[in-house]
Amino acid sequence: MPLDAQHSTPDTPHAIPGTSGRVELLRFTTAGSVDDGKSTLIGRLLHDSKSIFEDQMEALQRSTDLTGGGEVNLANLTDGLRAEREQGITIDVAYRYFATPRRKFIVADTPGHVQYTRNMVTGASTANLAVILIDARKGVIEQTRRHAYIASLLGIPHLLVCVNKMDLVNYDEGVFDEIEKDFSDFGTRLRTQDITFIPVSALKGDNIVDRSVHMPWYEGPTLLNHLEEVYIANDRNLTDGRFPVQYVIRPQTTEHHDFRGFAGQITGGVFKVGDEVMVLPSGRRSTIAEIHSFDGSLELAYAPMSVTLRLTDEIDISRGDMIAHPNNLPYMDAQLDAMVCWMDEQPLQLSRKYLLKHTTHTVRSMIRKVNYRVDTDTLTRDDTAGMLQLNEIGRLSIRTTAPLLFDAYERNRYTGGFTLIDEVTHRTVAAGMICEPAKKPPAPEFDEYII
Repeated sequence: MPLDAQHSTPDTPHAIPGTSGRVELLRFTTAGSVDDGKSTLIGRLLHDSKSIFEDQMEALQRSTDLTGGGEVNLANLTDGLRAEREQGITIDVAYRYFATPRRKFIVADTPGHVQYTRNMVTGASTANLAVILIDARKGVIEQTRRHAYIASLLGIPHLLVCVNKMDLVNYDEGVFDEIEKDFSDFGTRLRTQDITFIPVSALKGDNIVDRSVHMPWYEGPTLLNHLEEVYIANDRNLTDGRFPVQYVIRPQTTEHHDFRGFAGQITGGVFKVGDEVMVLPSGRRSTIAEIHSFDGSLELAYAPMSVTLRLTDEIDISRGDMIAHPNNLPYMDAQLDAMVCWMDEQPLQLSRKYLLKHTTHTVRSMIRKVNYRVDTDTLTRDDTAGMLQLNEIGRLSIRTTAPLLFDAYERNRYTGGFTLIDEVTHRTVAAGMICEPAKKPPAPEFDEYII
């Protein structure tokens, strides 16, 4: 359900296993309870990895001088809002960019307070990895479990649990071991199975970039080492070929008068020149004649590259259609179940119609039923809930006015994610993750839909 799934950035990684390519880009997010030290951790990471510009450091120093503080507050690198600095908490999502010789990084510093769950969902929607902070003095608490559950629900494939403030427990190995055991027991209930634990002190810089001299008993990687080395090439779905058409290109020049290309971002799989493909929902077949990118013509392209495909046959294709491989098609249905995080102050209304934006396709929809609401602190289900309020998560049954071409979110975060938009206010009211259907639905009769 990445909210920016239809856009490609200049730093999008174009490297697949077994090929040479650009330096990989790792997107990661922070999660943790209020005052666990998320912003300080990111500030320390940027500072110790020499990723802070001189003017930023000077601004931090001036801020420290004005407040009379003794040490530079590294949390102010990400807590940029005045309300954040005054209250000492993170409210909005702050994005920071840095790089090492081995990798490029985009970090989303997300708020930990339950009041800002929607902000966390937004910041984590595109992440490869989630850094979950735990205060060594408090251990695993309800908010820890809530953040880990949301990260798992969003399909983040790697969790890095940083047990922070180890300096305040005298770098006690027993404290770290107990927290690791508690979280590991809870982690068996999560979808994410790749969980790594690192004892750190963000304030003092222990095990952030440099190995701590205070914890000789810890033999694992530092935070930066893990971020540089965690294997993410398999995180993208390179099996199911999915190409939602975003734009039809017809150059208005004499030289290219017969060119008809289909532009968009590959959201899954690999496409090669000569591949037989099927255009959905029409079911028409053709063959890929050419693949064009910003860098020129290609023989093959793969997720998440943005390219233009040209087919050998003249087929009526428009925005919202999908190009796929004939022997590996997505689900096509106008009824679906999805896990949804409600992001609007106005509660969900069953009788109200919402716009549903999925890949490059937008349709009208109606929420037929709230199957249950999830208590994100205890992970229990409330089957009696008839609505969702701001920041609440639940499973909904939804019907759309036209069939969607989708995969289960667990299999493909791009073709399995969507947003709901209020038709009147045009506010984004919810982010959704489509559940695996109980069985493959039959091809719909399109006459029954009102488009």
